[in-house]
Order: sequence, then structure tokens, then C-alpha cells
Amino acid sequence: MWEHAATRRNVATLRARGVTVVEPASGRLASGAWGTGRLPEVEVLLGHVRWALARHGDLAGRRVVVTAGGTREPLDPVRHLTNRSSGKMGHAVAAAARDRGARVTLITTATPVEAVGMEVRRVETALEMQQAVQEALPGADVLVMAAAVADYRPARISPTKVKKGPARWTLELVRNPDILEEARGPFLRVGFAAETEDLVARAREKLRRKALDLVVANLVGVPDSGFEADTNRVTLVSPEGEEELPLLPKLQVAYRLWDRLVPRLAARPPLPHPDAPPDPPPRPEGGTGP
Repeated sequence: MWEHAATRRNVATLRARGVTVVEPASGRLASGAWGTGRLPEVEVLLGHVRWALARHGDLAGRRVVVTAGGTREPLDPVRHLTNRSSGKMGHAVAAAARDRGARVTLITTATPVEAVGMEVRRVETALEMQQAVQEALPGADVLVMAAAVADYRPARISPTKVKKGPARWTLELVRNPDILEEARGPFLRVGFAAETEDLVARAREKLRRKALDLVVANLVGVPDSGFEADTNRVTLVSPEGEEELPLLPKLQVAYRLWDRLVPRLAARPPLPHPDAPPDPPPRPEGGTGP
């Protein structure tokens, strides 16, 4: 039914009138067939509602670049070096920015639960993430590097699967570029510091060495916080001092992060970006919502 010509014409008419159409999902249908026509997941429906309500938010008119997930550095076609980052914190930062009206580019190695209203760029390696960040930065107001980027990658990648052989396998690693340190420009820069000890001291050193505007620091390996968890306990470290937050859902941590950045953006006019996609069509006031 969704693909029927009459349905497509009616949907096009509604869109031309400013109605937001949430397209159906694909999968197994009530009839037993497989196709397009399923009710979208609740998270996706809520994402559309939040995006519609965000158009007058305090980040409206701003462009935000967020990275998320752990990079994967291949050894051969089967194996890779990676870390435990799930991408949940970075995805939450992107969603919170979207919810406040920002135009968001999410560069991620993981699949977000929902990314309504965002431009999502999937990458795997640190070098791919570096290129994607460089391409996305022109005209950006904020860069948030929440991704766990591998510090090193194999010097050589085998084109075929490495077979079991000697008792020891020695790998030569080369250093990956520091994406955040190299990304300089007239935009705010936020880093993350996942540490196992000396949390604030190491976060403050990262803040100084990379000349960042904010570092979000958290201890990993503790219950209900850090990698793969849905909650996080962080300390926000800035040139003005530190703010230790209680254990919160990651989306709430993301909102607190933007609470700190919005006042800094207030004195900065939005930067032009000639290649930016057009804004979604305006919706009639008091009329057709999502």
C-alpha cells in the first residue's frame, strides 16, 4: 500500500503543505509478507517529535559535529584491534544537540538507536574518521570528539587471513593521528577522557595540551558508568574549574554538557557553511505536527 502510486501522490501533497511524514519501517508485516509498512520503533517516533519541537531551541542555527564509537583497525580481513566503546555517549551528545535545534553531523563507528534529523556518516578506522571530521568541520560551531579513537594501527594489513602458526605473533604498530589536536579553527572543541586513575589531573592536562574548551572525564571499569553502560558519572573540566556530576543517564549527561557550551556560543555568530543541506520546510503554526 505504501508504494502504491495513489499513496505516493497523497504523501507528496501532504509534504508540500508542510506536514511532517514519518515513513513506515521495513520488515515482516501483519500479512506475513516482508516489505515496507511496519510501524516505526518508538524511539524513532520520539526522535521525530523531538526534532519537530527543537526548531526554536537554544542551538537553532548552529552546526555541530559529533564523533562516537570505538574505531576498528584491521589486522587482516577477519581480525581487528578495537576497544570497548559502544558509541552510546556520543550518540546521546548528538541527540541532545538535535533536541536543542542544532544541525548535527554524527560521525560514528556504531549504529545509533535513532538519528532522526541528523546527517550520519559511518566510518571504521581512525584514518576514515579523520577524513570525515575534516570534511564536516567547515562552518561548524562545535566539535565534540566523544569517539574512542585507537592510538595505534597495524603497520601492515594482511590481504588474507593470517593462519595459526608460531606460539608468538609480533605486531608492529604505528601511531594514528590525533584528530582532535589537529582540528583547529573558529569553533568550540570538546574532548573526552576515559581514565582508570588520576581522573581530573589527566583531564586537565588534556585540556591544556590540546587547548580545548571542555573535557568530559570519567573513570572506566566501574559499575554503571563508562563503556557499554546506559549511565555515566563524569566530571566536566574547563579552564574555569571542575564540575562533578552525579550518576545520570547518558542523555542527561549530554544535556548538561550542552548547558555548559550554550553560553559560550551566545557571543559567537553562527558560521556560514555554503555546502550545508537546506533546512526542512517550515511547518504551519498551530497546524500539522509530526
